[in-house]
Amino acid sequence: QVQLVESGGGLVQAGGSLRLSCAASGLTGSYYYAMGWFRQTPGKEREFVAVLSWNDRLYAASVKGRFTISGDNAKNTMSLQMNSLKPEDTAVYYCAATPLRSKSDDYLRTTSYDYWGQGTQVTVSS
Repeated sequence: QVQLVESGGGLVQAGGSLRLSCAASGLTGSYYYAMGWFRQTPGKEREFVAVLSWNDRLYAASVKGRFTISGDNAKNTMSLQMNSLKPEDTAVYYCAATPLRSKSDDYLRTTSYDYWGQGTQVTVSS
């Protein structure tokens, strides 16, 4: 059974930094996985933040240059370093994973993912 557990969320002032982590268990070694971060605020759809796919690192325009995604396949962990945080980054952040089956651009969509974590709250105060 696949389980994704996020950690590292919290409250930070605008301009500050946070590092989110995602620990994955139960991922079979038979596949390579795309692993991504999404975020959601009340009343809005879950939106793409960043993804590690094949050898690609893709970012949403709103976070590019401020956020960095990284992963350790051997440890089945993934991180999101978030710098220069803004109040509009406030959201619940979700880790997601799925076996690699198509091109990297496909993993910008929530519907492409088989597995999700429970989310971690990030609040950026102004």
